[in-house]
Amino acid sequence: MILPIRAFGDAVLRKHCHEIDKNYSGLKDLIANMFETMESAHGIGLAAPQIGLDIRLFIVDLSPLAEDEDYEDIAEELKDFRKVLINAKILEESGEEWKFNEGCLSIPDVREDVKRQETIIIEYFDENFVKHTETFSDMRARVIQHEYDHIEGILFTDHLSSLKKKLVKGKLVKISQGDVSVNYKMRFPK
Repeated sequence: MILPIRAFGDAVLRKHCHEIDKNYSGLKDLIANMFETMESAHGIGLAAPQIGLDIRLFIVDLSPLAEDEDYEDIAEELKDFRKVLINAKILEESGEEWKFNEGCLSIPDVREDVKRQETIIIEYFDENFVKHTETFSDMRARVIQHEYDHIEGILFTDHLSSLKKKLVKGKLVKISQGDVSVNYKMRFPK
């Protein structure tokens, strides 16, 4: 089932999300619906707050990037990079900060350069509640950091300079009012 994606301005996007356990009602269906929702919107990551749930769950699927010539040096790592991360905790961020032009399904038509560190160590549970501690770099780390921010109540626009924030403020207000054209299902704040 394709779920509506919450737009900028929705209070759930600012919540620090709570952990869940393996008995969370309907978890398997929720994960399947999140993947269907993300794919229908042509995204590569989606966090639970973006569909209205303040729980520590997000998904990533970087396999579409494996076909992009910009990522040919890591195409092999990306082609099967599809993960469910539950109750994730970033243990360490390291390496050089690098800028990349990020966007977000909750903030359509806004893309800005965001600096993030190149490598992370993250602890999480997968969809079967098996615990993992893994190290990721490059686009894998970046997308995970972006989605992790969502479960902390942080949006990529929070990382912008004061000047950039002023420049995108008008677009953000329009998005929160539903004055944006998207080709996927969205829910706007009242």
